[in-house]
Amino acid sequence: MNKNKKILIICPYPTDKAPSQRLKYEQYFNYFNYNGWQITVSPFVTENFWKVIYKKGHFFEKIIYTIYGYFIRLIDLLRIKKYSIIYIHLWVTPIGLPIFEWLFAKLSNKMIYDIDDMIFLGHSSDANKFIIKAKGTKKMITLMKKADHVITCTPTLDKFVKQYNSMTTDISSTINTAIYVPIADYTLHNLPTLGWSGSHSTSKYLKFLEPVFVELLKRSIKFKVLIIGDENFRFSNTEIPFTAIPWSLDTEVNDLIKIDIGLYPLPDEPWVYGKSGLKALQYMALGIPTIATAIGANFRIINDGVNGFLIPVGDIDMWIKRIIELLENKELREKIGKNARKTVEMYYSVEANKDKYQTILESLNNM
Repeated sequence: MNKNKKILIICPYPTDKAPSQRLKYEQYFNYFNYNGWQITVSPFVTENFWKVIYKKGHFFEKIIYTIYGYFIRLIDLLRIKKYSIIYIHLWVTPIGLPIFEWLFAKLSNKMIYDIDDMIFLGHSSDANKFIIKAKGTKKMITLMKKADHVITCTPTLDKFVKQYNSMTTDISSTINTAIYVPIADYTLHNLPTLGWSGSHSTSKYLKFLEPVFVELLKRSIKFKVLIIGDENFRFSNTEIPFTAIPWSLDTEVNDLIKIDIGLYPLPDEPWVYGKSGLKALQYMALGIPTIATAIGANFRIINDGVNGFLIPVGDIDMWIKRIIELLENKELREKIGKNARKTVEMYYSVEANKDKYQTILESLNNM
C-alpha cells in the first residue's frame, strides 16, 4: 500500500484548453483534492505554444516549443518516483518512437493511461498536416500494454484496448451540470439558430450539412448557423447565413445557449468510433434539442425521438425533416430538450461519474 497520494498528470495541453482534457479528468481535480490527492500537471504544450499550435505557419516557433516540450519530459523523468500514480493522457511526447512512453511506464510506481478518440490511427489539424507522418502512433499501443489501468471513453475504443490490456474502464466525457444550467425558455431566437461547437480539426464535418442549409434557404426558412470554435470557418456556398466565433472558456456556456438546435454531423470513418459524443452532450446538458449522426457513441447517448434525433449517415432529407420539425414545434423542442438534460444528469454528469475515477485511483494506490 502506497500512502503517498500524489499524482503527476502527463498531458499534451495546458489546463482548461483542450476538450479531451477539460471535459474528462480535469473536471475532477477538486474531487481528487477533496479525497486527499495532490495533483501536479505537466503539459507538453506550454501556454505560448498553445497560442500558435493550431495556426498555419509559425514553423520555427513550433520547432522551438516542441524541443522545449521534450526538455519538460526529461525533467518529469527525474521526478517520476516521487509520485504514487502517473496519469498519462493521450501521449508522453508527440513524435517518433515510443521511447519516452516506455521509460515512463518502466519508472512509474503505478500508471494510468487515459485515451480519448482513436488517436492511434493518426490524425492532425489542417494547420499541422506536415507532422502526420512524424507522429508516433505506436506510442498509444505501448501505453495501452504497459498501463496498470486504461481509461477509455467509448465502447468501440474500450473493445480495442482490451486486446492489449484487460484492466479498462469506459468513462465518457462528462459535463459539469452545475455550470451547464439548462435553458428555461424554448421560444426561438429572433433569427432561429442552428449551432455547432467544436475544434478546427473537426469543423470540416459541418460542411456535410451544406446541402441541408441550401435546401432550407430554397424553402424560404429563416435561420442562421452559429459556429463556435473555428472563427475561420467558411461555407462553399456564400448564401448560407452564419457567424463563426472562437471558443472561449469564459463565454462557452453563454455562446452555446444562443443555439436553438444543436447539430452534430459525423462521417462514417474509423476515427469517429472513438468519439464520446461530447458536442451532443454539451448541447443536451443545456436542454438544447440535438440532431446527430447515427454512429458510434451517439447510439448510447441519444434515444431517437426521445432525447434527441439520430440521422443515418448521408441522409440529407432526414436532416432537413428533423430541423424543420424542431423549428416549427416548440412543444417538441421542449420535450426533447428536457429529456436530454435528464439523460446527462443521470449518466454523463461529473456527479454521476466522479466515483469511477476515485475507485481506480484508490485501487492502484492500495496495491
